[in-house]
Amino acid sequence: MGEGEGSGAGGLCPGILWAILWFFLILLSLWLAFILDWFYIILLPFSACIKALDAVEESLLKLIQLPKTCAENMIAMKPICGG
Repeated sequence: MGEGEGSGAGGLCPGILWAILWFFLILLSLWLAFILDWFYIILLPFSACIKALDAVEESLLKLIQLPKTCAENMIAMKPICGG
């Protein structure tokens, strides 16, 4: 019987810790998305006339969708940094 072999739940513990960290990032990203959505709504009609605002609009949309990304990573228990 070698050391480090077994079928225990030791691999689950780091995943739960990552999920907890993702949860706190969800709370922070909700506030960020709430603030940025106003800028997105205001810039949206102007981006039809000013094509330079398309890139800004797309960036704001990705930031507004950040809570969803954090929730998906929390459910998957992915590490925040690395792989």
